[in-house]
Amino acid sequence: MSKRRKKGHEDEHVDESWLLPYADLLTLLLALFIVLFASSTVNAQKFQQLSKVFNGIFASGEGVMEYSKPQPADEYYSGKIKADQNKEKENKSESTEEKDKEQELKDHLQKLKLEDHEELVQVQEKVNAYIQTNHLNGKFATSLTTEGLLLTIRDNVLFESGRADIGENNLKTARELSDLLVMDPPRNIIISGHTDNVPIHNSNFSSNFELSVMRALNFMKIILENNQLDPRNFSVKGFGEYKPIASNDTSDGKAKNRRVEVLIQPRVLPSDSN
Repeated sequence: MSKRRKKGHEDEHVDESWLLPYADLLTLLLALFIVLFASSTVNAQKFQQLSKVFNGIFASGEGVMEYSKPQPADEYYSGKIKADQNKEKENKSESTEEKDKEQELKDHLQKLKLEDHEELVQVQEKVNAYIQTNHLNGKFATSLTTEGLLLTIRDNVLFESGRADIGENNLKTARELSDLLVMDPPRNIIISGHTDNVPIHNSNFSSNFELSVMRALNFMKIILENNQLDPRNFSVKGFGEYKPIASNDTSDGKAKNRRVEVLIQPRVLPSDSN
C-alpha cells in the first residue's frame, strides 16, 4: 500500500524543461509574423528600420526587446546626402585648383614668350645696325619667324663660286657676325647651307648636298673661334637646292637661293605654350 502511494507522488512532478525551447520558438514565430505584416504594408521606411533591427539582432546576439531604437530613415538619408554633397564640393574644389594651376602655367609661359620675343627684336635691331653700318644691304637680311630670328647671308659674301671654304677677305665679316651671336643666356643656333639647282660635280663635291653642308660647317667653325660661344648650342644642316626662296629660272633667283642661314631660336618654343 505504501509503495503505491510513493509511485503516485512521483508522477505528479512532470519534466517542464521543454518550455524554454518552446518559448524561443514562439518568439521567433512572432518575429516572423511581424516581418510579414510590415512587408505587406509596403512602407519603405518601416521596412528599412525592421531590416536594421534584425541585422543588429543576428549580428550582436541581442534579444528583440533589448535592441535600441534605430536611426530614423530621414536622418540616415539626410546624412548620406550631406556626405555626398561635401564630397562633390571637395572634388569641385580640387578640379578648380588644377584649372587655376594650369592657367597660371599658361600665363607664365605666355609671359616668357613675350619677353623672349622682345629679346629677339633687340638682337634683330643690333644685326640690322651692323648691316647698315657696313653697307651690306642686299647681301644680308633678317626676319622674325615663328622659328626664331633668321639671318640670311648671300653666298658671295662668304664663298667663291663652287667652293666651301671662306676666303681671307671674308673672314673679318664672319668674325664680326660671331660677336653679334653672343647672348646671355645663350640660345640654340642652327646654321644651314643652300644652293641653286645647277648640278655640281667636281673633285671636291659630288652634289649640291655636300656643298651646302660643307659651307654651313666651315662657317660654323669660324664662328666658334669666338671663345664666348658654346659649341653645344650650335648645329648645322645642308639642304642643297631643295629649299629655294626664289625661282631658279632666273639668274637673280638663283643668286638668292645660294645662301647661308643663321637661325637664332627662341628659348620658349611654340609647342611649349600649348
